[in-house]
Amino acid sequence: MLDETKFLPALKLREITLEVPLDHTEPQGRKIEVFARIVTGEDGANKPFLLFLQGGPGNEDPRPALYPNPNPNWLPRALEDFQVVMLDQRGTGRSTPVSADPTTGALAGLDATAQAEYLTHLRADEIVNDAEALRAYLGVERWTLLGQSFGGFTSVHYLCSHPEALAGAILTGGLTAVGHSIEDVYSETWQIMTEKSEKYYREFPEDRDKVRRVAELCAEGKLTLPNGDTVSPERWRTVGITIGMQGGMQRLHNLLDHDPLSAAFRHDLGAALPFGGRNPVYAILHESSYADGVATRWAAERTMPAEVKQDPTLLGGEHLHRSLFLEDSELSGLREAADLVADHVWNRLYSAEALAAAQVPVAAVAYFQDAYVPLKFSLETAQMMADCRLWVTSEYEHNGLRQDVRVLDRLIDLLQGRIRQ
Repeated sequence: MLDETKFLPALKLREITLEVPLDHTEPQGRKIEVFARIVTGEDGANKPFLLFLQGGPGNEDPRPALYPNPNPNWLPRALEDFQVVMLDQRGTGRSTPVSADPTTGALAGLDATAQAEYLTHLRADEIVNDAEALRAYLGVERWTLLGQSFGGFTSVHYLCSHPEALAGAILTGGLTAVGHSIEDVYSETWQIMTEKSEKYYREFPEDRDKVRRVAELCAEGKLTLPNGDTVSPERWRTVGITIGMQGGMQRLHNLLDHDPLSAAFRHDLGAALPFGGRNPVYAILHESSYADGVATRWAAERTMPAEVKQDPTLLGGEHLHRSLFLEDSELSGLREAADLVADHVWNRLYSAEALAAAQVPVAAVAYFQDAYVPLKFSLETAQMMADCRLWVTSEYEHNGLRQDVRVLDRLIDLLQGRIRQ
């Protein structure tokens, strides 16, 4: 265990590394490290704690700063009311990281079966267990959650499993489906991405032919990334993830302004594709985020509508294809483990009854046409909660928290009762 204090301009950072069980049901088993920073402003020593749960899964928390530019942008607003706890979720950042490189990281030296077994312990339930271990170490009676996207999913499980630990919860694009099959979720997100694709072509009609041409080059094996990986039509389709984010349509249009065989296009495409070796947990465990008591069995691929299969200009979002683990040179070493994880039957995370019983105030924003967390399911989940103060808006996309500090400002006001519904 390490506990150190460091300073940045106008910030105090308390950096904590805890040893926790890989499997919290087996406390004497294999141990891993979990890292967190407590970020405090100049006058924040006695303020309550806000635990930030990052989106993903598989991404570490932002590295905090106020100068020259705030990171994340909402940090100054949060510090007005809270000390902010930034947790590197297990497998990411400085929390015993998982690497796609078979010689380094937590999976090094393990065969595919052991790799898959390890990866099954990186989901929301164990993240919540880690958070509870950190809360106990800090001696905090209750804290407030800020859950973005997958962090919101994790927060919903937290509400189900440990409501006594929570003073409140703020969810941004994180009201996950409860009581729906994984097929329901992916079918809905495919439909949303089809609508977003058509909206994109209304905005940039000349780009439809450009997208079609890139898909044809992919089918012919002529499009490669700077590392030499050939991009399949299935992987190219995932570039649509960008149009589910604020400003994403312009970014995709800018990408397509380059010749698809140019170095500029290949480099920019590599940066735009969502799944890769930088965060292998995201590729392997993303589908498990929607699996409540079932195996995923490559759900996005299974639920792809016929019209999408037939039309290469209809883009996907977080719609992973099994072939990614064959064509990506970094992820290919995990392909056997990924197949085993896809067949793993996950435990249940959510309960409508538990949500109704949790007497915890929740302030949540749901985005009108969220590409990754469908509004129709978010509305249902909000209704299950004992006290959910829901804000539905079409002003922002899924990344609204990162785009405009007013999002967090409004949600804090909702949570603290300064805005009445």
